[in-house]
This record gives sequence, structure tokens and C-alpha cells, in this order.
Amino acid sequence: MKVTELMDMRGRVALVTGAASGLGLAMAESVAEAGGHVMMTDIDGAVLRTEVARLLEAGLSVDAQVLDVADLESIDAAMDALVARHKRIDAVFANAGISAGPGLIFTDSGRIGNLDMDNWQRVLDINLTAATCTIKSAARHMTAQKYGRIIVTASIGGLRAERFCGYGYVATKAAIINVVRQAAIDLASDGVTVNAICPGPFMTNIAGGRMNLQEVAEQFRVSVPLGRVANTDEIKGLALLLASPASSFITGTAIPIDGGCMAA
Repeated sequence: MKVTELMDMRGRVALVTGAASGLGLAMAESVAEAGGHVMMTDIDGAVLRTEVARLLEAGLSVDAQVLDVADLESIDAAMDALVARHKRIDAVFANAGISAGPGLIFTDSGRIGNLDMDNWQRVLDINLTAATCTIKSAARHMTAQKYGRIIVTASIGGLRAERFCGYGYVATKAAIINVVRQAAIDLASDGVTVNAICPGPFMTNIAGGRMNLQEVAEQFRVSVPLGRVANTDEIKGLALLLASPASSFITGTAIPIDGGCMAA
């Protein structure tokens, strides 16, 4: 295969959860800009439709599906509808996720003695159970066609202790990384790869947009060897690599994209 074909997504079909903003939007854009068709899903229908309209206006092939990943049956329904229309699904990004609240660095509410168990359960439901069910749903179709790329948004907080993140967040991100490894072994013989992207500090709206507060962004910035917080476009290269034919021999990995945080 020529180099120019390795990351060519023309004729390929993808689905992205949590695609209305942040990393999910950038992931969807990366595949669409490479020529693929993307079903963009999100719980926020108004913002999702606005972004889809913008991308359609730019000539990209996308559509919108309002989806609450906490409704596990709706994940299957969205995937089934996409395959019914396009007869295939080549890449799925299990990106939807939520914050677990403040980490150790912000307030005492982030300490284990103050752990909110209702919040803990909600984070497990979204970041672990729904993400696992997204992998499961994608696998049903991909094993049948003997091809597929599954990409899960984890975190460097799943690879190490991370004082910026709440307990539920680091627990679920660590767990989903091991689900990725298990699924990679499980699905390898079916031509399906499964990988995790582990972002460090990115400028997104997670945690209610707390990163947009100057004092919070500064705390993150000084922790990054490259000396800055990433913008969401910087996820595009890795996202497209893992969704494309270029990643044919990459599976079971958890790849940091963190400005050097894991090396520090």
C-alpha cells in the first residue's frame, strides 16, 4: 500500500460517541477530513446538530444521532442503523465520558474520605460500562466483516496516579485500558484492532469547562514538559492513525498523547 493510501478513509464508515465538542469532535473531523463518512453522536442534540451543519457546509460527509450512552440499548440501535444504511462500519470511537469531579489538587472534596458514591456509580456507568458496551456493539459488526478499528478514549490518569483527576475517573480509565487489552486479544483473529488513546491536559469542556478557567489551566500547564495545554486539533493525527489502514499492526496499546507528562 502506498503511503498516500495508508490514512485514506474514503469509502470507510465511522461512528464517534461524544462528538459534539472537544476530543470527540476533533476525532470525527479527522476521519471526515480524510474522506470517510462519520455518524457523530452525543447527548447534547443542539450542539451536535450545529457542529454537523458546520461540517456539512464544509463539504464533509457526516450525520447526527442524539445518543445517551447510559442507555445501553441505544448504542446498539445507533450502530445497527449506521450499518443498515452503509452496509459496513470500519471505525468506532468510544469517546463519550464524564469527569469524576475535583482531584486531590483542587479541594478536600477530592480526597478518598469524601468520595461521593452516587457520583462514583455515575462515572462507572458512563466511562466503563457504556464504553465497554460500545466496544461490544462495534465488535458484533466488525467480526462479521472481518475488519475494524476500535478506539477508546482513556487518559494518562488510567496509566498512573493523577492528582488532577477524581477517583472515579482514574479508576474507570485504568479499567477501560485493561478492557482494551482483553478485547484486542479476543478480536485479533477477526481482523479487528482495539486501542486506547490516553490524553494528558487538553483544552476541552469536560468537568463543566473547568479547564477554561485561567488558574486551572495554569496548574495543568506547569505540569506539562512541553509547557502548555494541548488544543483539540492535536488529537487528530493519532485518532486518524488508529482509525485507518495505517494501524494494521497496532493493537492492544494505550498510547499517551500528553506533552511529555508520562516521561516526567
